[in-house]
Amino acid sequence: MFEGLFRPMHLLLILFIVLIIFGPGKLPEIGEGLGKSIRSFKKALSSEDKEDKKDASIIEQGEEKKS
Repeated sequence: MFEGLFRPMHLLLILFIVLIIFGPGKLPEIGEGLGKSIRSFKKALSSEDKEDKKDASIIEQGEEKKS
């Protein structure tokens, strides 16, 4: 269904439409906001991963004490 959706010509067309809608002045602000949101998303994922590992180690330690 989505085969060939993101071909280079399609991406160029999308970029052209975004440029028309927002103008060249707003593109740096949009890029900055997008970059910040991606960084915060990655940070949240890594902190969740650390918490999961911490919880797993606590559970393992509890199981070792019971044995």
